[in-house]
Amino acid sequence: MHWLFGLLALATLTSGATLQEREPTLDEIARRYTKRTPGGIHIPILAKETTELARRGVASAIGLGDAVDVAYTVLMTVGGIASPLILDTGSSDLWIMSDACTQGCDGEVAVYPQASFRYSGLDVDMAYGDSSTGTYASGEIGEDTVALAGISVDNQYFAAINRTNTSVVDVGAAGIFGLGFPINSVIWNNVFSDKYKAGTLRRRDDEVPLDRAKMKLGSPFPGNHFRRTKFPTLPDILTRGSRHAARQTSNIIASALASYGTLGPLLSRLVADSTLSQPMFSVTLQRDSIDVGGNRGMLSIGELPTDVSTDNLTWVPLRKYTEAEGGLPAPASSPNEVYPIAWEVMLDGVYFDGKKLPNSTLSSSSIGLSALIDTGNSLLRGPEDIVESILKSLGNTFSCSESHTIAFEIGGKMFPVDPRDFIGQAFVNNVDSCTANLVSTDPPQVGGYQFSWSLGTPFLKGVLSSYYYGNLSFPSVDAPKMGFLSTVPGDASQLLADAVAAATKAGKNYPAVTEAAPSGTITPALTNADKVTTATASASANAARRRFDGTGAGVLGALFAAAAVACVVPLVL
Repeated sequence: MHWLFGLLALATLTSGATLQEREPTLDEIARRYTKRTPGGIHIPILAKETTELARRGVASAIGLGDAVDVAYTVLMTVGGIASPLILDTGSSDLWIMSDACTQGCDGEVAVYPQASFRYSGLDVDMAYGDSSTGTYASGEIGEDTVALAGISVDNQYFAAINRTNTSVVDVGAAGIFGLGFPINSVIWNNVFSDKYKAGTLRRRDDEVPLDRAKMKLGSPFPGNHFRRTKFPTLPDILTRGSRHAARQTSNIIASALASYGTLGPLLSRLVADSTLSQPMFSVTLQRDSIDVGGNRGMLSIGELPTDVSTDNLTWVPLRKYTEAEGGLPAPASSPNEVYPIAWEVMLDGVYFDGKKLPNSTLSSSSIGLSALIDTGNSLLRGPEDIVESILKSLGNTFSCSESHTIAFEIGGKMFPVDPRDFIGQAFVNNVDSCTANLVSTDPPQVGGYQFSWSLGTPFLKGVLSSYYYGNLSFPSVDAPKMGFLSTVPGDASQLLADAVAAATKAGKNYPAVTEAAPSGTITPALTNADKVTTATASASANAARRRFDGTGAGVLGALFAAAAVACVVPLVL
């Protein structure tokens, strides 16, 4: 996940809309404006109380908050406290700041009451970053009831954070909601290791006990070294087990897979327990910078959004990692299993302004071209040599009205980035000069993460993305995959020109709007030809909306261009 250190521009937010006389509280919103359907959950769903036949055709409203397209939030209730948490497909951990926090938690959102915490006795240090940046969140692991869109899960493990240098409070959030796989969860790894060592998970008496102090499963950044290192796997447990007997290793893997339903991250538990109609979720993100509109921000769990056809999506398998590549070994009961680690898909190619880009020379030619799909990354990130070539062709700044498109070929189909999402404002009170929302990241390495591109919100604002877990324990039975449906309009270049013209007349600054989560209204929503719900500039009439003034917009653009923070699995804050 990508963040901007010292997101000072957010301090310049001013009110951009008049609120109702009595704004509903977050708890009221969570209770009233959430709906479950027989097949899934939508956050929140806005539907008419009509006949069943009519109800099937009702479109849903937006359910995600948006901090100027930097971070998208969803309302969750942890221990009875409703707070907006950042939606992050690039990580797997759920954490929320506690009222015992002593560093980095000075925000205006509800935090978790430490007094009600069922402490597990385990602490956690989650570090994120790449070779140039890094942030952390530290706290305690425990259990409480967690509720999301009408589903309440008891005894859910999460972290109550008491120290962090992240900027979550600056974007109106109280923590992170990671939607990745259990293998990438630091919390699950710590809890599983501790319980297995204590014997509370069933195991044979002759199995080798775990050394929790050496566990690095799910944490790619041990200690305080903010570097991309070996990705999550079970190195210490499995290496030790394999020296004694393959049976011990297989027993450990079997126990790990079985623990997903009780110890795993929230969505993994729902999937492992077959609670959902389908083991999936889908995301659309709204646009609140440069131009306002596009898709309506929504998270759908357990099914596709209402009336969207699965046949309209392009479905591709996830990249899987063999044991030799550092992936999770297969259990004895199914020795040919190969597991995914992240929401990573193969790319057929990358194109800039219609021309196919060459492969990077910075990584091994044996590593196939792939991308991480990350809702927590506010930029497009790619190989340094390719990115530098693109930026050199554009210059330090370029005309905002120039329509440039970077497109990613996935499953034989082109998925372009909307030209409005490719750019960012470079200077205060200037709508003529822009920079690209494109930066470089570390190259993939043999024995580590294989993706060379990270596709964040500039890409995701132009698609409906669907994340299908499949069978977490036996992917050969039901393979994990992702689906994509492009929503970039055919006249996107003209819409960019229109946005530039509108900004020129409106004070020479582009809109940069923040919407509180959830930001929905009780009205039917419009859809496009593929039944994807679309946003409007007035969609958030009942939500707190704040707009940057001229200085803020310029600072935001400068931060995007010059102070971009790295994005790697599982998260950069």
